[in-house]
Amino acid sequence: MRVLGIEGTAWAASAAVYDTETENTDSIFIETDAYQPESGGIHPREAAEHMSDAIPQVVETALAEADGPIDAVAFSRGPGLGPCLRTVGTAARALAQTLDVPLVGVNHMVAHLEIGRQQSGFSSPVCLNASGANAHVLGYRNGRYRVLGETMDTGVGNAIDKFTRHVGWSHPGGPKVEEAAKDGEYVELPYVVKGMDFSFSGIMSAAKDAYDGRRGENGENDGDGGVPVEDVCYSLQENVFAMLTEVAERALSLTGSDELVLGGGVGQNARLREMLREMCDQRGAEFYAPEPRFLRDNAGMIAVLGAEMVRAGDTIPVEESAVNPNFRPDQVPVTWRSDDESVARWREEGAEVKGAEATVEIGDERVTKRRLPKSYRHPQLDARLRRDRTVLEARLTSEARRRGVPTPVVYDVDPEEGVLVFERVGEADLRSELTAERVRDVARHLATIHGAGFVHGDPTTRNVRVGDDRTYLIDFGLGYNTDDAEDYAMDLHVFAQSLAGTADDAESLQREFEESYAEVGSETVLDRLREVEGRGRYQ
Repeated sequence: MRVLGIEGTAWAASAAVYDTETENTDSIFIETDAYQPESGGIHPREAAEHMSDAIPQVVETALAEADGPIDAVAFSRGPGLGPCLRTVGTAARALAQTLDVPLVGVNHMVAHLEIGRQQSGFSSPVCLNASGANAHVLGYRNGRYRVLGETMDTGVGNAIDKFTRHVGWSHPGGPKVEEAAKDGEYVELPYVVKGMDFSFSGIMSAAKDAYDGRRGENGENDGDGGVPVEDVCYSLQENVFAMLTEVAERALSLTGSDELVLGGGVGQNARLREMLREMCDQRGAEFYAPEPRFLRDNAGMIAVLGAEMVRAGDTIPVEESAVNPNFRPDQVPVTWRSDDESVARWREEGAEVKGAEATVEIGDERVTKRRLPKSYRHPQLDARLRRDRTVLEARLTSEARRRGVPTPVVYDVDPEEGVLVFERVGEADLRSELTAERVRDVARHLATIHGAGFVHGDPTTRNVRVGDDRTYLIDFGLGYNTDDAEDYAMDLHVFAQSLAGTADDAESLQREFEESYAEVGSETVLDRLREVEGRGRYQ
């Protein structure tokens, strides 16, 4: 079977032909004509005009390379810029009708991760997508790619581009930051991880202020001039990519997976790949990143996923093939994979447990938690995070206990070494003993600490212990004091994502969770949760 793939979500007008008989994705022919704005970022009208001019040419070139007739046409249905998507959709429909072959509408972000999964040979990896308008961590479970974590404001590539536009550099900014960073030194910038979610707005504002010479909360300039741009670029990479690597490790820990795949154009950055590979080596996991032509936007990945969907009978009538600029990956029925490939197949754990950021030694009565240095992080950043999180965990664990929430007793703390000694509580993690009543317990516990003015920060099914008819909250290392309803809503959002990644009946458990929270907590927080869930930063 030969599949013609057409890509055109934003900047890349691309066409490719994939011959499934070869069973070799490396041999795919890809023709791409990239839009390059004269200044600033991508202008939707100009990008659409580029698509109109370039799509016929790249398709013609790809068809000329095809060794035989085309059996199906696949196109990027979303997410992306509406004018660009509509141009590509029109071309794909016309070709499918002319050739009298099936039409397949492909989710661009799922295609990014599927090309890596298929090339790697991994069974069910955690997938990190890092591209211009997107940043999220996903795992396949029960017929969908579940979003385990995502950006709360803007995509990673777009965030970097905002800084480079401020500096006056042309699009795309990522390669220019990577080059400038080679001569940089580390300066402190914000680092924002919320469970497996993350935010880039604060660090980008701080980076602009540092470059301009305005002293921010963590600024290190003396007010007489800006931080050298190469230092800002170096520090941006170190913090932003460490955030992505940390949430990827948290997803591996939550699901028990030992396989990680990278997708998206930002994945071409050598420092990001180095961090992810080092993290995986440190925890005994496998890592795979496709070659650069399959990381940046390309029609090859559209053709490959299109072929899988055709085999599964997942084609669409022309009249039902409208594009979707906000097409989230978790909205896609994954018809080409079976349920036994679901992620979250954790193994029995012994006396030593390796979490996302610490190693835990479990004794008969006590648990010793060690935040070991993360070699992928800059030493200065790593020392700060280990120290601050150890202090917060000790303080908030004890505070929650004083408020009546079951938590372990804190016996000892050494902030400089990142060591905590706790009472041993529970018999298992919630993720392996999920029940509606225990989920309701978690909701009541979170409502209680929110009422006391602080958040847990990482309330996943891995950070809840169960046993002796009690449900305990553990691991407050990402917690902090706040009176902002949005921060409380993020706690609920993180727990919901962890349910999606570890539970077979996540939707019903989530309903139980929210009903229980409403009994004790604030309706305002639940309203804000709806806002968080509705943002869908995929455009």
